Amino acid sequence: MSAITIRRIQPEDNKALAIIVRAALAEHKLDKPGTVFTDPTTDDLYALFDIPRAEYFVALVDGEIAGGAGIHPLDGGEENICELQKMYLSPAFRGRGLARTLIDKCLAFASANSYTHCYLETMPELAQARRLYEHFGFTYLDGPMGNTGHFACDNWMLKALSPSPDNHNG
Repeated sequence: MSAITIRRIQPEDNKALAIIVRAALAEHKLDKPGTVFTDPTTDDLYALFDIPRAEYFVALVDGEIAGGAGIHPLDGGEENICELQKMYLSPAFRGRGLARTLIDKCLAFASANSYTHCYLETMPELAQARRLYEHFGFTYLDGPMGNTGHFACDNWMLKALSPSPDNHNG
């Protein structure tokens, strides 16, 4: 049985996570402009998420980085809307429930930080991820929200969040 750990991102995680994100996009032929593949923030997720009301969670299996997911204020969006970002796992670690665990952690963090809605952007090629988002109650929108810069993403989803009894900022 594998030891699974979910923890906050550390600066030394940046390189491994950037490789995982880009490999997953290339696997689905999505290694193109307008995605996080060409987004310079992909190379320094620690800095991207090192702001108030943001957090990136890293999944480790037997000490090896398997992937991660984060919550970030929606760029160009309302203060009460966050975005689920950079939700990627290495192929060797898929099918173990890690994505569900990461999304659970992200949504709990979002609720605890006074967000009322969680937005995400994805693409039809990521059908397995889209089914998982649907399972969590994300519904499709007719167009994008905010100003993410990911113009290649053409599936936009939103989920209303339940208020957390222990809301806090930070």
